[in-house]
Amino acid sequence: MKKIFILDTNVLVHDPRCIFKFQDNDVVIPLVAIEEMDSLKRRRNDEVARNARRVAHYLDELRQKGKIYEGVKLDNGGCLKVELNHQKMEKLSGALSWDKSDNRILAVALAYRDENPGTPVILVTKDMYMRIKADVMGIEAQDYLTDKVDINELYSGTFDWQVEASVIDRFYAEGFLPWEGEPLNPNQFVFMSDIAGTGKSALARYDVEKGGLVPLRYGERDAWGIRGRNKEQRFALELLMDDSVKLVTLVGQAGTGKTLLAIAAGLQKTLEEGSYKKLLITRPVIPMGNDIGYLPGDKEEKMRPWMSPIYDNLEYIFGTAKESRKEKEGDKPKSSNIEAIIQYFKAKGQLELEALTYIRGRTLPHQYIIVDEAQNLTPHEVKTILTRAGEGTKVVLTGDPYQIDHPYLDSSSNGLTYVVEKFKGEKIAGHITFVKGERSELAQLAAELI
Repeated sequence: MKKIFILDTNVLVHDPRCIFKFQDNDVVIPLVAIEEMDSLKRRRNDEVARNARRVAHYLDELRQKGKIYEGVKLDNGGCLKVELNHQKMEKLSGALSWDKSDNRILAVALAYRDENPGTPVILVTKDMYMRIKADVMGIEAQDYLTDKVDINELYSGTFDWQVEASVIDRFYAEGFLPWEGEPLNPNQFVFMSDIAGTGKSALARYDVEKGGLVPLRYGERDAWGIRGRNKEQRFALELLMDDSVKLVTLVGQAGTGKTLLAIAAGLQKTLEEGSYKKLLITRPVIPMGNDIGYLPGDKEEKMRPWMSPIYDNLEYIFGTAKESRKEKEGDKPKSSNIEAIIQYFKAKGQLELEALTYIRGRTLPHQYIIVDEAQNLTPHEVKTILTRAGEGTKVVLTGDPYQIDHPYLDSSSNGLTYVVEKFKGEKIAGHITFVKGERSELAQLAAELI
């Protein structure tokens, strides 16, 4: 049965191409949503404003095919219409005022429902309160589902396999084990354990070219003084240190070591091995709680508070490296001041700490790019970052899907989990979900109990 979808403004700015993703159904954009997007593109200078302009471009192109207030046929068989007149505010509750855009969109949905009996009319919005109000008014409402994944079924990147002890012995002896079980994804890791419970085990990686399991290539080695403390961390280091894997996604709760391992591997590959020209570390500028407002100083000084978690990890890593290796004479600054060390490598052009705002429009070849807190990015924003990657560049996305500060994202709709599912079958991509905290006993208990 053909359906009618009423789109809220937040859906349009979340995914500008959403108007083409409702198959052969009718898509209605209330005129007030156009007004809101016009205001957004004037007031803001970010991804939301750019998406608002993209919607305008799409609608302007559709105008060439016909009158969008009457309805324009789409290539997928659907029809797009910008609605002006279907507003029955008198049918809304007296508690809902006319001067609020959300209520005017609800009025459009209400009018379409009453005038199209027997046809499903669905309001699509990423605003939970809007969905609640729609339900109270008897209007069917749903989130934008196109880019959602099932967080409970999110690909973990690992597989636990109980086998006979002789199978593990064979794997160690031959360095290879043909895989005949359920299909595995490229670069998926397998934890083999003795079914008899003797404690014998092995860590393996699925090689799609060979069609079987191979030992970890990186093994027990450290990355800039940092070693994997559990099997997931060792699996992650395997991906982070493998230049053939161009995209790595690391998901886990606070304290599991996602960012620390990524930065340590980036320093090792860039500063020590020279496999990449520069280590670029970035994260979205989204506050937790109240914004701290205007910050004085130049760009680097303004970014310092936002990048504090990165500085904390760098300080820990450089301190660990200093203890575990002797510094070469004249090669690295002999200073315990983290700022001096960072400035030294930045001056050499080997390290850059940047805001995501300045990534757009750049081409980034031969770089090791780490995007921290990627769960606060939309799928479109992650696409923008990945399409910046030039020849020889590796991108690492880290984050916790359950710690989201973006108002219209959740654990199932953010860019990080979306990329995990979309890339799990690609040979140049790898993923690990961390399950054990390593920051401290207190941090682990807090993550579990609170």
